[in-house]
Amino acid sequence: MVKRPRVTGKPSLPPEADRWAKQAGIDPELARIQQQASASKLPLESIKDRFGNDTRQLNQDHVAALAESIAVLGLIEPLAIDSKNRLLAGSHRRAAIALVKQNSPDEFDLQFPGGLVPVLTMPFDSETDPGLALAIETAENAQRKDYTESEVRALAERLKDAGYVSKRGKPAPGDKLLIPTLAAAIGKHRRTVERYLEDSNATDVAITEKKKGHQSLKAAHRALQKWQQVEPSNQKEESLAKKLPSIIKLIENILEENKKD
Repeated sequence: MVKRPRVTGKPSLPPEADRWAKQAGIDPELARIQQQASASKLPLESIKDRFGNDTRQLNQDHVAALAESIAVLGLIEPLAIDSKNRLLAGSHRRAAIALVKQNSPDEFDLQFPGGLVPVLTMPFDSETDPGLALAIETAENAQRKDYTESEVRALAERLKDAGYVSKRGKPAPGDKLLIPTLAAAIGKHRRTVERYLEDSNATDVAITEKKKGHQSLKAAHRALQKWQQVEPSNQKEESLAKKLPSIIKLIENILEENKKD
């Protein structure tokens, strides 16, 4: 790694933080800069192009999928910029926001009141320190928020409420597809998103089956209590009547345990 000169007058991290950063494989200088970032909002047109060339070309399919998610969910991760409002990280997100503004102005106004876009401003000039700018770009893409399965499912429900569908096979004309839109929004692979949602469906089915079993036991409990009040008409019914109290008690114990789950 090329060692960058430290900025004069910049406060130092405590020694233990420096050691932690090195052990975690994080450049302490980079960690320091990220700690000093300030959150704010800027007009989209005020966010300038990255100094120099982008490290990767825009994937227009990804931009389109991001635009769909931003129109419904808003911008989940802010753009990273330098002290001169030059883009550091978030080229696809910025292009997607511009696409929403162009194609869906009502959704743009809803998600970005006053036309202001959330940004994180890093306290350095990318023109004078392009190495640090590259490090921020790489780290920002690698350190995107790791969404839990429940958070992904919550986002999926918001997309479903907005008319997005999850289906296998060839989509019908006009279908708004849930999986690619959600995957683009949170930076996860489509298969990962599918697995999260499949796990959710399996959990829902298991809960439904458990509820059905509980209801069946309650119905059996009521029926056995009624039958217990009937005089046995033969030897087999008399034998069952003797065992019935213990059976009913066992069912009651199970029902009581189910209430605790």
